[in-house]
Amino acid sequence: MDRLTLLKTFVVVANEGSFTKAAVRLDTSNQLVSKYVAQLEKHLDTRLFNRTTRKIHLTEAGRQCLQHANHILESINDMESQLGLFNTQAKGTLHVSAPVSFSTLHLAGAIGAFQHAHPHVSINLQLNDRKIDVIDEGFDVAIRAGHLASSSLVAKKITTINLALCVSPAYLKKYGRPLHPSDLKPEHYLEYSYVNYDNNQSELIAALKANAQKSPPKLTANNGEVLTNVAKQGEGYVLQPTFIVGEALKKGELVSILDEYIPQSIALYAVYPHRKLISNKLRVFIDFLCNYFEDTPFWDR
Repeated sequence: MDRLTLLKTFVVVANEGSFTKAAVRLDTSNQLVSKYVAQLEKHLDTRLFNRTTRKIHLTEAGRQCLQHANHILESINDMESQLGLFNTQAKGTLHVSAPVSFSTLHLAGAIGAFQHAHPHVSINLQLNDRKIDVIDEGFDVAIRAGHLASSSLVAKKITTINLALCVSPAYLKKYGRPLHPSDLKPEHYLEYSYVNYDNNQSELIAALKANAQKSPPKLTANNGEVLTNVAKQGEGYVLQPTFIVGEALKKGELVSILDEYIPQSIALYAVYPHRKLISNKLRVFIDFLCNYFEDTPFWDR
């Protein structure tokens, strides 16, 4: 029998002054109450009660034990109450990993709005584009884009991410508009180094892979904003999500090409370790992001 149950039984007996009354209070048998008290006395190697035919009295050791037991049980109740708040209120610190460009361009605004709505939640945000281990690196949630590999983690879709192959008007004026992926010049490709198209069978991706074998890309970088800015200068073509290139497309700084060959949309996910034990602070954070960005995000409207 666990010691917590023994302590609870002992405290009730001490407060009631009777094994029989304690049994009624605990809705159990008199014999079981006596057994638990005897087990506690054996564990502590001391007598807790002096027993007479009519009444029981705490020994000196019993009085000391009662003080400690009350303190222990009160501390446990306080802990349970405090931890219970974490499941009913959005409160505490969230450790979040997220992509660099998406965070600087769009997530910052969402976090500001979230914290205005949930002022008792603090966020520790770490930005990186590499694949991180959510559990080993101590994150509550990772925001990630793309086709996710199967794992023990839970992934909830936040929004849809569309891709666009872009060049500047100056590039088109100088080299002409490609009409087919095979028309792309491999030496002009501005490549995002973290991208993984292994599971994508589109004709455009096949062409990019084939071109990479013919000639190294003009530029490889681990930041989509840098690649987009280079593309604006007419130095090559870039395949990027519209949350990065959308504004440049609207302003005419970039032009989308080969639209009919663009790979299918991907998704932005919230990836976290547990489904059943998800804290309320994480639940409201993910729900907030889903409502904030919606399935068709504002940069594509």
